[in-house]
Amino acid sequence: MSQAEPERRPPRAIVIGSSGGVGSALARELTARGFDVTGLSRSAGAGEECLAIDLTRESAIEAAAMRLREKAPFAAILISTGLLHDSDVTPEKSLREMDQASLMRLFAVNAVGPALVAKHFVPLLPRQERCVFAVLSARVGSIGDNRLGGWYGYRASKAALNMIIKTLAIELSRTHPEAICVGLHPGTVDTRLSKPFQKGVPAGRLFSAEESASHLLNVIGQLTSLHTGRCFAWDGTEIVP
Repeated sequence: MSQAEPERRPPRAIVIGSSGGVGSALARELTARGFDVTGLSRSAGAGEECLAIDLTRESAIEAAAMRLREKAPFAAILISTGLLHDSDVTPEKSLREMDQASLMRLFAVNAVGPALVAKHFVPLLPRQERCVFAVLSARVGSIGDNRLGGWYGYRASKAALNMIIKTLAIELSRTHPEAICVGLHPGTVDTRLSKPFQKGVPAGRLFSAEESASHLLNVIGQLTSLHTGRCFAWDGTEIVP
């Protein structure tokens, strides 16, 4: 009588920002594709599947990572957070609209937060297997593609994020040779973040959160370690730095 093979566990994934439009859609789509998903957000739900995290507090990031160590390794860590506007922050149309508090907040959420997530969550990735560390970036973070100006804080914070991704990818390639560290541009998604800026979006280019999540996971599925350190749009095209 042959010995039964051990049951194979589903791959595990983390979605940070899982209460947001794209983040929640990513969590659902990953689950539909067979992943065991743990969500993290500022407003965590009940149970182990959704933990609390505050990207502006390193202690909270570290605590969340420590809680997940026993479930490691994770095949994918996706960061679906970002700040463009809220009651205190508005994209600047000109230089005179910049202010220190808004700039500091945009950098804290869009660049510093993901960097600190990398610091504490990268140890949860497998060292010798294919794994993904992906962060939602934005096409407007491209320095080479900036032809309109404006949006100083958002553009600059996303450009900083792209440099963090590139630098992290270089370090990861030494310790995790199969790792894929990338930025992802989801396109214009019909969420609260884009709502005030949807007027000029071409027909067929305003995506639902579900469409965007499916696009992004399809892109990730086509990537290898040769693509690490780069930024890709929802359709798989590379965005220039």
